Amino acid sequence: MAHIKTGAATKGNRDSVSKRLGVKVYGGSKVINGNIIIRQKGTKYHPGEGVKLGRDFTIYAIQSGIVNFKRHFSRTFVSVIPAA
Repeated sequence: MAHIKTGAATKGNRDSVSKRLGVKVYGGSKVINGNIIIRQKGTKYHPGEGVKLGRDFTIYAIQSGIVNFKRHFSRTFVSVIPAA
């Protein structure tokens, strides 16, 4: 027979590509208009002032300023405070 089966080492060696989710800009950091602040699946973080929620739940800045995280009623809100 010319056919040889492959070893079992490569059969279960598959994994998905990571999606690079998470906080990209932390509290107290400066951002400009259009900067991505958080990549997420679902609303773990909610948009506040100066940010918008994208179609894929990405939170991004709509104005320049400083990133601020705030907890309110067990929800975490992200906002951008304009720089003075």
